[in-house]
Amino acid sequence: MNHAFVVTGMTCSHCERAVDQALKSVDPQAHIKIDLPTGKVDVQSVQSREALAKAIVDEGYAVA
Repeated sequence: MNHAFVVTGMTCSHCERAVDQALKSVDPQAHIKIDLPTGKVDVQSVQSREALAKAIVDEGYAVA
């Protein structure tokens, strides 16, 4: 499934890597595209939207 998130709090490449790693901890096979300036995160994953959003929030970012 394809999931789209708007993530607030990402300001640098470290933030981008942290979100990427958080999502991959839930689904190592996920295809992730992050647009840092807009905060848009597109994830192709078999996991639920809720599980992916929780991983982002647990990493310290907000999901709008």
